[in-house]
Amino acid sequence: MSNIVWHDHKITRAERSANKNQKPCLLWFTGLSGSGKSTIANALDVALHERGYHTFLLDGDNVRHGLCSDLGFSDDDREENIRRVGEVCKLFADAGLIVMSAFISPFTSDRRMVRKLFPAGEFIEVFMDAPLETCESRDPKGLYKKARAGEIKHFTGIDSPYEVPSHPELRLDTSKNTVEECVDSLIAYLLDRGMIALKS
Repeated sequence: MSNIVWHDHKITRAERSANKNQKPCLLWFTGLSGSGKSTIANALDVALHERGYHTFLLDGDNVRHGLCSDLGFSDDDREENIRRVGEVCKLFADAGLIVMSAFISPFTSDRRMVRKLFPAGEFIEVFMDAPLETCESRDPKGLYKKARAGEIKHFTGIDSPYEVPSHPELRLDTSKNTVEECVDSLIAYLLDRGMIALKS
């Protein structure tokens, strides 16, 4: 690292943000498989895009097809997966974007690591607080069935732990709330914190 020197950009983070008329932030969707992370993140992405905001969405499965295709699901690999994603999210936020990230991210320490990359108020932890029974009954990818049969090891919620966020900025339960209600809650939060503004 001794031969690597940081190069400052002439256009600042604040200037990029002001040019888009929004404040950069990261909405970090965390929760069990089947809790609605990708569904709600995608719906929010669409809602913000339709309002004219500049966004980008990173999804767990998609990232593992490219950036993290060399990683497995051991604790160490999961930590490295989240570290890489956090750094990518920071770059997108530096470009002035509103970033959404949908990852199980089961460990508190990993989520804290990403939070520390962002200025205060810009990391928004969204805990998808759907009960395991609901997630397992949905089983959109058939993963719970395979985990129960012993075909998948280290599956979060079955034989690998999920550490529940103690103080998430938002808590959404898709077993009780519709997609539209969840998106409304997220939009209201962003408006209330001044990350976006009402547009005429």
